[in-house]
Parts: sequence; C-alpha cells; structure tokens
Amino acid sequence: MTPVIPSTFVLTLLMVIGLFFFVRASTKDRIEQEKLIAEQGAESLLTQIRQYFASRAYRITELNRENNQITFEGLVRPSWFLAIFLTLLTAVGLLCLGLVLSMVVPSVGQLFWGLVLLSPLGGWFYWKGSGRPEQVCLKLDDVIDQGNQTQSLITVTAHRDELATLKQALNLKAWE
Repeated sequence: MTPVIPSTFVLTLLMVIGLFFFVRASTKDRIEQEKLIAEQGAESLLTQIRQYFASRAYRITELNRENNQITFEGLVRPSWFLAIFLTLLTAVGLLCLGLVLSMVVPSVGQLFWGLVLLSPLGGWFYWKGSGRPEQVCLKLDDVIDQGNQTQSLITVTAHRDELATLKQALNLKAWE
C-alpha cells in the first residue's frame, strides 16, 4: 500500500467528521437580541408588528403591559431545500468515505459503497430537529421625541433570520 492511501483516508475521515458537525449544527438555535429603532410612535409600531407576525402565523402568547412586553410564538417549518442539500452533502461525503475505504480494505471494498444508502439520515436529522416552536420577545423600551419626529426603541429577542426579516419588513434600524 502506498503512503498516499492512509493519508487520503485520514483526510477523508476528517471531512466526514466535519460533515457530521455541519449537519448537527443545522438544527442549532440562533437566538439573538437586538435593539431597534423605528421612525414612528409606539401605537402605530405595535399595530404593524402584530399584523406582521399574524401574517407569518405567529400568535401572541404573553402580553405584559406593565413592562411593555409582547411574546409571539409560531411554528418554524424546516426548509425542503436545506433538507435535500444536506442529504446530497451527506451522500457525497459517504461516497468519498466508501471510495477510500474500498481502497484501504480491497477484500470487502464493494460493501463500503453501501454507505451512500445512509445519506438520507442527514436530511432526516435536519427535518426532525428544525421543525419546532419559535418565540419572539419584543419590549418597547422608550419613545423618543425629537422635535416633531417620534421614534420608538424596541428590544427584540428572536432567531437571527426572523430578526433580519422583521427589520426589512418594518424598515427598522439598529440602535447604537
């Protein structure tokens, strides 16, 4: 056996380990908190926020008027694209592992090609782990009057993708 095969095996094994952690990280919560400022009053902003979350199938689960907090909850659906993408990545990774194992152990090399049949597990793991209830917590911190312009400062705790969508939909800016 040439020294190329063991080194290729080690590199392929490292690639499979990285693939495992990549698939596992696809279901990780990415909750962030951000302070945002809106160029409108509190009542108008809260109406827009309620409409926005209602259109995204979120419902109000908690309303605390003393602290000016609202908690929305909705079910996050897994992405078909990401499930298929992770399945294809897993297939390629297991195909590479099977190829290298068939060179390392040529006597049973044909059996290692069967590893590719395990590739749907990557998409299945993502699908099962990412479909979950998601919460968005909003707190109206302050209303700032600057001359004739009213601005509202809100603190949002949510998934980072939901934060980005909310900022774009309601034209909110990050507060520094």
